[in-house]
Amino acid sequence: MIKSTVTHPLKPYYQSDSKILILGTMPSIKSREMGFYYMHPKNRFWEVLSMIYQEPLPNTIDAKKIFLKKHQIALWDVIQSCDMVKSSDASISNVTVNDIPSLLNKTKIEKIYTVGKKAYLLYQKYVYPKIGLDAIFLPSTSPANATFKIDDLLQEYQVIKGETYENHC
Repeated sequence: MIKSTVTHPLKPYYQSDSKILILGTMPSIKSREMGFYYMHPKNRFWEVLSMIYQEPLPNTIDAKKIFLKKHQIALWDVIQSCDMVKSSDASISNVTVNDIPSLLNKTKIEKIYTVGKKAYLLYQKYVYPKIGLDAIFLPSTSPANATFKIDDLLQEYQVIKGETYENHC
């Protein structure tokens, strides 16, 4: 597989009153094509968030933005540019990070969550030393993370709301 240099094409999505920041690594090819975060149809990110907040699944970019605004959630990624193969986090190298401290200065962010192991490790290495705000690791919602079933993800992501998820099925 051939690595290519990828530059982050999306602006951070946030409001001045955002209190939660969710960071991934780099948007997938599908997300870059569609112009918003977590847009691969098999990625479970939006499904999980809608379930923990007990709301209908937002199906359009506008609906996703309304959902995020309502829950004071900001989205961005740790990486500004890197070399990678397709959308594979495991292949990431030659990382330049986004200016996350400047985003924090424009918001009321109190909690930071990272989606996936690579995002967490990169945050710890490059961002945490600058800002001193711990990030909470969340497992990847990517279809590549098949070991985590939807109930497992719901259990882990419930921390965003500060409650415990119970399967009522």
